[in-house]
Amino acid sequence: MPKKYPAEVRERAVRMAHDHVADYGSVQAAAAAVGAQLGIPRDTLRRWVQQERIDVGEAPGTTTAESEEIKAVRKENRRLREANEILRQASIFFARELDPHHR
Repeated sequence: MPKKYPAEVRERAVRMAHDHVADYGSVQAAAAAVGAQLGIPRDTLRRWVQQERIDVGEAPGTTTAESEEIKAVRKENRRLREANEILRQASIFFARELDPHHR
């Protein structure tokens, strides 16, 4: 899925929201104000700020790097399951071919 916003815009918006949290009293309010200025939905910006906090260790959760690693491992796991299924089917086929009672 292509990203709707360039990385530079995302980084700038997160930085601005993070800088204004003290002015507005909460991440939600800062995200609403900054998002309105930049044309980014409040909840999108709020999620970006929360993910940034997780990535730098300020909040608990799964980091972006961990999420990417999990996706890669799941993809590899799926590929290996498919390969195993192909090999299982091939071994069944060849076992039947080699069975003298099969003929």
